[in-house]
Amino acid sequence: MQYPAKVLIAWGEAISGNRPLRDWLMKHGYEELGMACHALHHVESSRTWLMANGHQRIMAMIRGAEGDPNAILWLQRFGFNYLADVASGADNDDEAVKRLLKANQKEWAGIALKLRFVKNQLEDDNNDVHRISPV
Repeated sequence: MQYPAKVLIAWGEAISGNRPLRDWLMKHGYEELGMACHALHHVESSRTWLMANGHQRIMAMIRGAEGDPNAILWLQRFGFNYLADVASGADNDDEAVKRLLKANQKEWAGIALKLRFVKNQLEDDNNDVHRISPV
């Protein structure tokens, strides 16, 4: 996946919740990146859209970030090694982020860390909902 550095930076901000940047991405030729923001928040229609519109690698990255080892293996098998490291980094693997930085892929390392923060927050929020409060 080749994106200009400024688009990756904008995507990172969109992942972090910047709606105007997410909307800009979607309206200016990067719809898949905007949809990925929605997919990260478990919007099924966005996940379906990514799969149906040739962006399986982005959906695999998200699934890998969510802890699906088969998604990471799929990314590696098809040569999306940076995305495999992004997914692993987003799933709290610091070594994957270090590999991205060592490969001079600082924008992708930033994406991994943005995804990690949002994914972990979503998991924490979900776990809080399922905790039973003492009476």
